[in-house]
Amino acid sequence: MRVTTADFIRNFGTLADRALAEPLTITKNGRDRLVVVSAAEYERLKRRDRQAIAAGEVPDADAALIATSEVPAGHEHLDAELKDWRP
Repeated sequence: MRVTTADFIRNFGTLADRALAEPLTITKNGRDRLVVVSAAEYERLKRRDRQAIAAGEVPDADAALIATSEVPAGHEHLDAELKDWRP
């Protein structure tokens, strides 16, 4: 659902309750400005965040999986990007 900032301010209680069930996009001057989501949805999205770690910190089991992984069919064209690559 999309509402203007003014509508959101006027109808905060009702719209905040609605945001518990579906994302609520708040616009200003016709442009999307904010999205209100439930705390549960926010937590779900945060759990999906990726974390970066140094290569030396990759657990041995994960390193073994990486070493034995294969590129899915249909991505052979990416090999050309590695041709003559040097660190």
